[in-house]
Amino acid sequence: MAEEERAIRDIVKRVQDGWNANSGQQFAEPFADDADYVIVNAVHVKGREAIGAGHQQIFDAVYKGSNNTLTVEHVRFIRPDVAIAHVLANLKFNPGGGPQEASARSTWVLSKEGGEWRIAAFQNTPLAQFGE
Repeated sequence: MAEEERAIRDIVKRVQDGWNANSGQQFAEPFADDADYVIVNAVHVKGREAIGAGHQQIFDAVYKGSNNTLTVEHVRFIRPDVAIAHVLANLKFNPGGGPQEASARSTWVLSKEGGEWRIAAFQNTPLAQFGE
């Protein structure tokens, strides 16, 4: 499974690179055509095209020039062709009021079809200090 885990880690890197290039299309490319994406505000987005378009909107606005560092915390294979990855995101951005940072933990469900891994589902949860 080491080779399969490397492939999944490569997908995480590709998503990070798409974010840092401020390219919605590049960001969304590793997602399945019919992927499910739940944003930090609980909005559910369906499909690679919508994921890419939505991200392009934020890259052109509040997250323009932002930098996101994604760190794989854990990969677990449910079956040889299905895996769950937990990924920590550290986002740096400047929405006009000065530099800001935000962190989130996401759960990725990945499936391998036709020899290629794709993100089938993604749930993003912001990290907050206890008591906030």
